Amino acid sequence: MRLHLDGIIGSSPALAQVFDVLRKVAPTDSTVLVTGESGTGKELLVRALHRNSRRAEHPFVPINCGAIPRELLESELFGHEKGAFTHAVRSRPGRFELADGGTIFLDEIGELELSLQVKILRAIQEREIERVGGTGAKKVDVRVVAATNRDLEEEVAAGRFREDLYYRLNVIPMHLPALRDRGPDIMELARHFLKRFCCASGSQLSISREAEAMFLSYSWPGNVRELENFMERLSILCETPEVTPQDLPEKIWRDVGEERPKPELPPAAPAGFVWPTLKDIQERKLGMKEFLEEVEDRLITEALDLADGVKNQAAELLGVKRTTLIEKLKKRNRM
Repeated sequence: MRLHLDGIIGSSPALAQVFDVLRKVAPTDSTVLVTGESGTGKELLVRALHRNSRRAEHPFVPINCGAIPRELLESELFGHEKGAFTHAVRSRPGRFELADGGTIFLDEIGELELSLQVKILRAIQEREIERVGGTGAKKVDVRVVAATNRDLEEEVAAGRFREDLYYRLNVIPMHLPALRDRGPDIMELARHFLKRFCCASGSQLSISREAEAMFLSYSWPGNVRELENFMERLSILCETPEVTPQDLPEKIWRDVGEERPKPELPPAAPAGFVWPTLKDIQERKLGMKEFLEEVEDRLITEALDLADGVKNQAAELLGVKRTTLIEKLKKRNRM
């Protein structure tokens, strides 16, 4: 069976094991529990599971159980009847009904409160749901896939997650490895993201071997999401055509156990502050406007370096508003 893996990038042995399970479980209707740290790409894996299933032509309906207020989550999951509560001016189907024939993805399932866990268990076992304010059950034909970054066995032991629901969800466990355990995938993903962001900005940027070695040694606690955001930042702030170790933030240097080399300092200037003179302008063959812009540009670059690229902090160091700094960066095509 050929897998459709749009959006999932990597060929490491750890990811190959995940693909092997995906290939076997996708054609079935078995309930799947996907685990892994935050940012590893669990939703991409679940979407691939649906796309490679017999339900691929039917709806894929995701819901983040941790992002919706508890008092609204039951209605979102199971729907409600007109008049079931204040503002329920008409009947409304829930996500289980919308996913009929397809797949429902219960993301962050570990955030569910116990009362809703009972209803989820019934929906999985009996293949039926009851709307809030309803008087009868509705049959639904859905495949349930759940995901969490919590250890549900620990949650069960602590009494925060029902044991029967855990075993009902964990029919087919799939674990997405952390990025630090995926070896060569790190650079494959880094280059993919960098190419995408550079294409958007019309620039070109490569990664030096020295920087690549640090990428592979860094632990990437935020996983693929952190890597993607970091490559976007480099595509904007890197001023040379090649990413070098000097372009990497202090936290990467600390994490890999190395000390960033101190930059070579220019010859010592006379003690105290020295105002620029006309001679300085003339030596650089600049007009006053261009000279002042060069001074301002150097100060902005230094502030961004000290603030690790965080614009709010850089603006504070410069004593200007964040909006003022952003306008200056746009003027210099550095956004």
